[in-house]
Amino acid sequence: MVRIKPMAGAVLVSVLLAGCGAAGSEQDRTLTVLAAASLTESFDEIGQRFHAEHPDVDVKFDYQGSSTLAEQIEQGRPADVFASANAKNMTEVGGQVSPQQTFATNRLTIVVPPGNPARVQSFADLATARNVVVCAPQVPCGAAAEKVADAAGVRLHPASEENDVKAVLHKVTAGEADAGLVYVTDAAAAGDQVETVDFPESQQALNTYPIAAVDNAAEPEAAQEFVEFVCGPAGREVLTRHGFGVP
Repeated sequence: MVRIKPMAGAVLVSVLLAGCGAAGSEQDRTLTVLAAASLTESFDEIGQRFHAEHPDVDVKFDYQGSSTLAEQIEQGRPADVFASANAKNMTEVGGQVSPQQTFATNRLTIVVPPGNPARVQSFADLATARNVVVCAPQVPCGAAAEKVADAAGVRLHPASEENDVKAVLHKVTAGEADAGLVYVTDAAAAGDQVETVDFPESQQALNTYPIAAVDNAAEPEAAQEFVEFVCGPAGREVLTRHGFGVP
C-alpha cells in the first residue's frame, strides 16, 4: 500500500473533489496498536485479515512488554488500541481506555535448546540449572513465573530478567541460556529452534489478555472495529491456531 504524505494527500483530495465530487475523497487511515510481545505472530495475521476487510485502514503494531506499553500510554503516547498480556497493566491505564474485553488466555512453558543439554525435566530443575532466563517481575510473563515458583515452592536464580517474553526466547534460541520461561504460544512460534518441557504448575498462573480502545484515539471508529474483530470469530480462530485459549 502506497502511503500519501499529508500535503500530497490534500492536493489529491482537492483534485478528486473537483473532478468527481465527494466520491473517493477518503484517505487511508493508520491504526496504531500497542500489543504485548507474545501477540506478535497472531496479531500480525489478525492485522492482515482486518486490513483485507478494511482496505482503507493501515494497521501499525508496536510489540513490547505490557508494562512498558502501559507506562507509555500513561505518559501520553498516542495510540488507538492497547492489548495487554495481563489485567494488571490494563487496569493501570484504566482511566485512559474504553471498557476492556478479555480476548485470550495463555500459560507458561519451559523452553530449552534442541537436545536439552542441561537435562531440564521439571520446573523444580530450574532451581539448580546453571543459566535460566525469565521475564522481569513487572512484565506479565515475569509475574506469572513468580506466581508459579511460589505455588511450586521453588526458588529461581535467573541469570537474567528480560523486558519481554521474546527476549527470553531469543536467549534460548541463540544458545545463550540453558532454559527459559515463555508462553506456550511463543514456544510454538519458535518451532524446532527449541524443545519444550511442560509442567503442571503452569496452571497456577493462567494469564488473561484484555484489549481496549484508547481514549482520544486518532481513529476511534477503526479502533473499536479492530477490538471487535479481535474478539470476534476471525480473531478467535487465529488466536486458537496460535495456541491461545479464548474465553
